[in-house]
Amino acid sequence: MGGCGEGTASPPSRGETLSPGIVSNRERKRQQKNYTGGNDATGGPLPHDDEESERPDGDGMDDLIRSHRRWLKDSIRKEVDWSATGQSRGLPPPPAWKPVPPNARTVALPGPDRFDTVCTAGLLRVLRSRRSIRRYADTPLSLEELAFLLWATQGVTERHGDEATFRPVPSAGARHAFETYLYCRRVKTLEEGIYRYLPLEHRLLFEFTERGLAARLSEACFGQRFVGQGAVTFFWSVIPSRMEWRYGPAAHRVLPMDVGHVCQNLYLSAEAIGAGACAVAAYDQEALDALLRLDGEEEFVLYLAPVGKHGAPARLEGSPGISPLRAKRQ
Repeated sequence: MGGCGEGTASPPSRGETLSPGIVSNRERKRQQKNYTGGNDATGGPLPHDDEESERPDGDGMDDLIRSHRRWLKDSIRKEVDWSATGQSRGLPPPPAWKPVPPNARTVALPGPDRFDTVCTAGLLRVLRSRRSIRRYADTPLSLEELAFLLWATQGVTERHGDEATFRPVPSAGARHAFETYLYCRRVKTLEEGIYRYLPLEHRLLFEFTERGLAARLSEACFGQRFVGQGAVTFFWSVIPSRMEWRYGPAAHRVLPMDVGHVCQNLYLSAEAIGAGACAVAAYDQEALDALLRLDGEEEFVLYLAPVGKHGAPARLEGSPGISPLRAKRQ
């Protein structure tokens, strides 16, 4: 799957479960058990695909799937020793936001009082027209439009001391464990490059720029070219310790929910300004973390989505996504 945006490939016909030419592990075992001769020419062993032979058998895959389902259930809440969490032990919470380096280059963003000029669509129309968009016009976003998208996804609407904020999106325990990075490619008045959103100040922090960012971004997403072709690409990194301080290991269940709230707000706010987005969950973790200069342990990418003004409609057939197998091979 090339991401979390809707695919457009035709569904399999009744009874079809595998792509043509792929033999299931169960069928392969049956063939090998019943095979008494050799191959067509030499009588030697059945030819086999090395990669296929290294895959777990069907039972092993089923066990793996079942074991991972535990993260879809809230049963973990009954397993956590809540007296051992950082909050219960009286430890100070991790910083709720990353510091701004001294002498950093920042850009002021238009505030919510200006958003009426760019957001004129009604909620009902936005909900009806929301789609995952992978083709974008060359039209740049205005700074007001980008500011609206950032505020709608991670802006601060209310602050409670140095530990908690309320935002347009919900978060377990109001922990808001994400940082927003941007690859700004076509935004009026902004130099092309990587930026980080500062929600408390409602400003952009310029991180860096270098040649070939669009190509490197697409490469880090397994060749999905559209990821680097929008006006701006949103990346949400997670700092797990912010949530772990309160919820311990149960944090890892709620973090994916939280980032889903954030991305849906991006979908809706993008549609409200005549743009489109496409959520992407298929990427090379280490390559993308390195591209954004994240350590990959205490902070790493969890989700991303390019945004751009609506372009030519995508074809109805042929999903632009990639298969999990292709991702593994690359």
